[in-house]
Amino acid sequence: MNILVIGPSWVGDMMMSHALYQQLKRNDPTCRIDVIAPDWCRPLLERMPEVRTALSMPIGHGSFQLCKRYHLGKNLRNQYDLAIVLPNSFKSAFIPFFAGIKQRRGWKGEMRYGLLNDLRRNKNAYPMMVQRYVALAFERHQIPTAEQLPIHSPYLKVSAESVAQTQTAFAKQLAYAEQREAIGFCPGAEFGPAKRYPHYHYATLAEKLIEQGYAVQLFGSQKDEAVGEQIRSALPESLQRYCLNLAGQTNLNQAVDLLSACKAVVSNDSGLMHIAAALKRPLVALYGPTSPQYTPPLANNAVIIRLIEGGLIKIRKGESSEGYHQSLIDIAPELVLEKLNALLAQ
Repeated sequence: MNILVIGPSWVGDMMMSHALYQQLKRNDPTCRIDVIAPDWCRPLLERMPEVRTALSMPIGHGSFQLCKRYHLGKNLRNQYDLAIVLPNSFKSAFIPFFAGIKQRRGWKGEMRYGLLNDLRRNKNAYPMMVQRYVALAFERHQIPTAEQLPIHSPYLKVSAESVAQTQTAFAKQLAYAEQREAIGFCPGAEFGPAKRYPHYHYATLAEKLIEQGYAVQLFGSQKDEAVGEQIRSALPESLQRYCLNLAGQTNLNQAVDLLSACKAVVSNDSGLMHIAAALKRPLVALYGPTSPQYTPPLANNAVIIRLIEGGLIKIRKGESSEGYHQSLIDIAPELVLEKLNALLAQ
């Protein structure tokens, strides 16, 4: 069976979708899985052995472009037996429809009647995003309950050769930090400061880790570079050499390689958090208004810190002048260090 998956647009969601590909392969080891995804996610798919091909999605997130979707679908005709649509949007269902794929499966989202002919309606029975993805691996009348649903943790292929090449590319920065073992920090968040652990708390934590003999490596996109510099510049000048601000300096493949070599990782709820979990790095995940019940790190060696109760709080800016949410401000760096040291001791 040939399967086309319309993949999600965000890094964290793409990592969680790996549980679906693993389940599809367990259901039918001979199936061939292709995934359409934005170019920034394709390096992750190329590290997932279950995926045959990562196809480029040339239409930007939020853009409709019906004619382009028609031509994309037309070019995929007579190639697939099943399509699985992971996004909930109306527009995401057009490509499989235009491709004429016989079975088109997904959850009821925006008005998609007719575009999807295997429409699932009981989404609330699966409270976790990864459960909703994996449930789509099963035929309509064979879906296990949420409690019985098998969840295979995402993972990424990492080769020693690739890691060595990436470390060589950053040899000057690594040497400046005296080749110390590194703790990775992922201080960015896609939707702004309300999801971010305060930079001054990260700086306090970095200082304590450097005093313990570690280096700190800061990861993120170009727009996280300023946050990383806030953290680094808040350190005493004598310790700044041991804090490497790599945000905006790496591509996604290089970030994966360098995170895989970290002793452990501390992260906000973000795409890089899910990558660190997939790399099986000891992980302290810091949650505020977002919900660890819905999108937790899928790893056994991850510790979640969240000081408030309840589910997702839809908020883009917190109460402080910097925009941080009070629930993240209240997480003391000493508590994070305690949890991190306990993971490192295991």
